Amino acid sequence: MYDFRIAAGDKAELYRELVAAADSLTAGEPDAVANMANIAALLWETLPDLNWAGFYRNVEGELVLGPFQGRAACIRIPFGKGVCGAAAATLEPQCVEDVNAFPGHIACDSASASELVVPVVHEGMLIGVIDLDSPRTARFDAQDVAGCVDLARLLAPRLASVEKTASKR
Repeated sequence: MYDFRIAAGDKAELYRELVAAADSLTAGEPDAVANMANIAALLWETLPDLNWAGFYRNVEGELVLGPFQGRAACIRIPFGKGVCGAAAATLEPQCVEDVNAFPGHIACDSASASELVVPVVHEGMLIGVIDLDSPRTARFDAQDVAGCVDLARLLAPRLASVEKTASKR
């Protein structure tokens, strides 16, 4: 049984503990969907002020909904559309203070006010994206970006079994 109680004093420590917990949860597990499901739950339980935490997977050049916590979500997102699609197209994290000011934002949940999306890339291949939404404007900052980039780096080889359906970028 896993019972992670991550209650770090500062954000940098919180992300160190979150990545360590993610390492424990995914070590030795070859199933990408199981790993994404556990990490979505870990993010949901650990990070405050979220209304959505999960993954979109790269399936034949389109983002397709993966495991998540939160309200029902958009199922398919084209590369280049919305915050998730921008991250997929550029392979760069997208930290958006106010999603209503983001050109082409896709409102899967009207309660979302800010969003952080981090690509998960393995050997030059986009596996998918980590997507975090918050009902609070400007919820995410550079420390959140850095922590989620570290998480994506850890997860990339562990989610690589999705590569069978991912297209080379």
